[in-house]
Amino acid sequence: MTTTLQEHSQGSDEAAPTSGSSRRGFPDWFRKNLAWIAIGALLAGLVAFLAVSTLTGNSDKRPLSARNPAPDGAMAAAEILGQHGVSVTPTDTLEETRAALTEKPRATVLVYDPRGFLNQDQVQDVAAMADRLVLVKPRLRSLGGLGPDFHPGGVVPEATTAIEPGCEQEDATSAGRISVQGPVFQGPVVCYPIRDGGPGVYAASADGRLVAIGSTEVLDNEHLASEGNAALALRTLGNNAELVWYLPGIEDVAASDSTPTLNELAPRWLAFAGPWLGLVAVLAISWRGRRMGPLVFEPLPVVVKAAETAEGRARLYQDSRAIDRAADNLRAGTLTRLARHFNLGADATAEAIVDACSNRLGRPAPEVRSVLIDAIPATEGQLVQWAQQIERIEEEATAR
Repeated sequence: MTTTLQEHSQGSDEAAPTSGSSRRGFPDWFRKNLAWIAIGALLAGLVAFLAVSTLTGNSDKRPLSARNPAPDGAMAAAEILGQHGVSVTPTDTLEETRAALTEKPRATVLVYDPRGFLNQDQVQDVAAMADRLVLVKPRLRSLGGLGPDFHPGGVVPEATTAIEPGCEQEDATSAGRISVQGPVFQGPVVCYPIRDGGPGVYAASADGRLVAIGSTEVLDNEHLASEGNAALALRTLGNNAELVWYLPGIEDVAASDSTPTLNELAPRWLAFAGPWLGLVAVLAISWRGRRMGPLVFEPLPVVVKAAETAEGRARLYQDSRAIDRAADNLRAGTLTRLARHFNLGADATAEAIVDACSNRLGRPAPEVRSVLIDAIPATEGQLVQWAQQIERIEEEATAR
């Protein structure tokens, strides 16, 4: 019985260290593999981020895009149009737009081309295929595609907060006043004019097929709820059951559109003046770049007399018209020499020096102070006269 108890006790003693070792083993393993655990967590976070980005990556970052939920996008207007039965078809190239209009000949086309990729012929081509063409903030070249009756007329004044329709056009009168900023246009029908009889934010043809809107704020998410912006946007774009939302890109640049060369941009008189200006420049370079002789080498260090350095500094002050700096140096030098002469020490104040000079010269202290301390010459002539006065005081004070 005793033997059994001893064996049991020994077995318990052996099992206890094993349990403690297992409890201590996990922290040790964690510390040893901490770097790999951190790398694994980082990779897992990256995979999660890519997965979320992939799921939400269908948004478009371009301004006034029908798929852009940002403040400068137009997803809100596109969704509202869809809720009212309008089928919105976003396109990114001219070929996609033509294909969409081939299938939907009675469609309205919205074109927002802020970089001016389309030329006049391309805009006219789209206008011929669409039932209504709406250009938002068009460039001059795109505006020319609407016809000779459309041309720019300035911008909305910054102080303007709301603009009344000012016309009899049904969409504008139903929408009421709007709150926008941007360019204005002249056209056969002008609405939201900035002045009576002047250009307006909304210009349209007589039959309403061609429309130019001078501001993106009528459509973007940020300003859609302002005043009658939403009503004008929905009535202008929702007149048909089909809407093609076209944002041109670099692929739409016509092959014939080339950047003009410098010769084409330069005026004709430059062909005659250019060679003459070139010759003058060469002569000027030759004149200013002439050699001043070989360099002179001197052994270092070079000993320069104090008089030469003082004269050189004086010439620099003279060339730069530094009258105040020259006067300060003359005053400081005079006070230093007077303090040394009267044994006042290096920390002597200007008042102590003035009192010592006054006692030595037998003059009132204010008179001496007016010359040594208070005098401020304003011109070179006054500087010379003042220098002579302080020199005379110094000579009289040190001579006695």
